[in-house]
This record gives sequence, structure tokens and C-alpha cells, in this order.
Amino acid sequence: MTGIPAWTSHLALLPRSRFLLASGRISRDRNGTWERNAVVYSGEGQPVSRFCAGDDIDYVLTDRDGGIWTSYGDEGIYGDHPESGAGLARWDADGTHTWDPRGRLPVWPLGGNAAATEGAVTWLAWYSHKGAFLSRVAPVTGDITTYRNPLRDTDGIAVRGTRMLLTRRFHNRPGVELSRAELVDDAWVITTQEKLRLPGPVVMHCAQGRDGVLWLRAGDSWLHIET
Repeated sequence: MTGIPAWTSHLALLPRSRFLLASGRISRDRNGTWERNAVVYSGEGQPVSRFCAGDDIDYVLTDRDGGIWTSYGDEGIYGDHPESGAGLARWDADGTHTWDPRGRLPVWPLGGNAAATEGAVTWLAWYSHKGAFLSRVAPVTGDITTYRNPLRDTDGIAVRGTRMLLTRRFHNRPGVELSRAELVDDAWVITTQEKLRLPGPVVMHCAQGRDGVLWLRAGDSWLHIET
């Protein structure tokens, strides 16, 4: 591919060999219309749709049905864009806004820092003035179950049943802190922690959880860790 805009900060895969590129920040044009900061490409690398996915995007994850999940930073949440204000959102590949929390979170978010899929379920890790949380969203019903996150500084999660992996990166260094957790009496409890040395440095947006496997990009290498 050529001609990718310099402002691109998020990449996510979609069904049928498509993929999404998005910018975290947007502004309004001279007519007051929000700019389009998300582009869906075909497997051949051609743009097939463009839309505005909100302002100050912290994290992007896609699910098996082609839904696009976004979490936002404080400048988006307390800014003017309507879909960013809820802190979390889901979109389809045509740019239709299909889900938001609708006041069902225990506190108002300040930002998102990780996400994972587990079958048809999506997990979103976010934080607030009152601590860090993990929300499990069932897309069929839109129902949310929220737990306290046992770690505040989390940038990668993967979930399988009652087990979870959580990572905290050492930014631009070849290492992460890996924590394993178990769900006990409706609370996530850390069971083990270790520091892993990786083949290359880790940076923002370097981790994604898929069906119980945590994928980590370290320099030019990809690693996967099983729950």
C-alpha cells in the first residue's frame, strides 16, 4: 500500500480481508462538519468507506462480526463530539454508530487503555477518577457487566472464561510485566506476575486480545501468550 496518511495511528483487521486505518484526533472543517478520520480498505488496499469515528480515540478493536469498538481519551469525552462523550462506542464498517453505554457504567470514564474479544463478547479496559475497570459487553443484547480492574496501568488484556492476562508495557523498551488473573466471587484477582524480556521494544497500541490469546508486537516480531 502507498499513500497512507501520516496521521494514521490505529490499525484493525475486519472480516473478508478488509482492514481499518484511523486517526486518533479530528477537527471540524470550515462548515462545522467533523472530518472523517476512519477509512475501511478492501483486501486489495482500496478505500471502500470513510467516516468519523469520534475524537481523541485511545484504542480500537474489531470483533468477528465486523464491529469496530472505540474508547476515547478525556479530550474526546469532555469535548464536543457526541459519540466520544460516552467514553466507549461501537460502529459498523459503514460508519453507523451501533452501541454506547447509555449511562450503564458505574462511573464516567476518563479514557480507555485495552480491549479484547472472547468469542462474540467484547472486553473493554478503561479508567476513571475512581479507579480502573473492565467491562464485558454482549453485542446481541448490548448488556454490560463491569468489574474492578486489579491493575490500573493496563495496556493489553486477553480473556478466556474465568482467566485473564494483563500486560503493562515498559514503553520503547523490550519488556512487559505480565499478570495472570482469575475471576473469584465476581472479582478479578491477580494470581501471578512476571517480567518478560521481548525481542524488540513495545510501544502504544502494541497488544490485542483474541479468544484467550494475547498478541504482542515487539519491534518487528509478533508474540502470542495463552491464558
